[in-house]
Amino acid sequence: MKFKVCGLFNDQNILRVAELNPDYIGHIFWEKSVRYVSGETPMINNSKKTGVFYNSNKEYIFKMIEKHNLQCVQLHGDESQDFCKKIYNTGVELIKSFRVDESFDFKLLNDYLDCCDLFLFDSKSELPGGTGKTFDWDILKQYNLKKEFFISGGIGLDSVNSLKKLFKMNLPLYGIDVNSKFEDSNNRKIINDLKKFKKIIENEI
Repeated sequence: MKFKVCGLFNDQNILRVAELNPDYIGHIFWEKSVRYVSGETPMINNSKKTGVFYNSNKEYIFKMIEKHNLQCVQLHGDESQDFCKKIYNTGVELIKSFRVDESFDFKLLNDYLDCCDLFLFDSKSELPGGTGKTFDWDILKQYNLKKEFFISGGIGLDSVNSLKKLFKMNLPLYGIDVNSKFEDSNNRKIINDLKKFKKIIENEI
């Protein structure tokens, strides 16, 4: 089970989280986000640096890939399959996010099978970006594709039992994406909580 920590923007906090060796570290490159990365990011060695973009143009994405040495791009907006393919064809790992609720049409995922490496399912919201809330994971029983995916949205230490149930559904669950439930009032990640959660993922899920 892969572990992704998203929404990191403070250098010191990034380096402290990197010491936990999550599989992915996510930086948000959408300027309206409170976690927006506006400057440089420190070099990290053991986690895939992931850039999260929302309806950005490809020139900006390419610029951030080069500037921050991104190994992975997460497209969290309404990007078309053609747009995704242009990013995917550069060789960078690509995660395509989808905002899910009970009305989500899983058939539309077929159009994205050949233009991303992974899917990510998050809670649906009228506003861009994540919601910090969990959607009904039973919806994923409708998922019948082989492509692996991340689960995201409001996951915290209190989500462990629900994650165990999700894991028993025998879906191609690739990893868990966490963000706001592991933050203090300044949107910095709480290291001890992340450490505790990572240990649970490795040993119990």
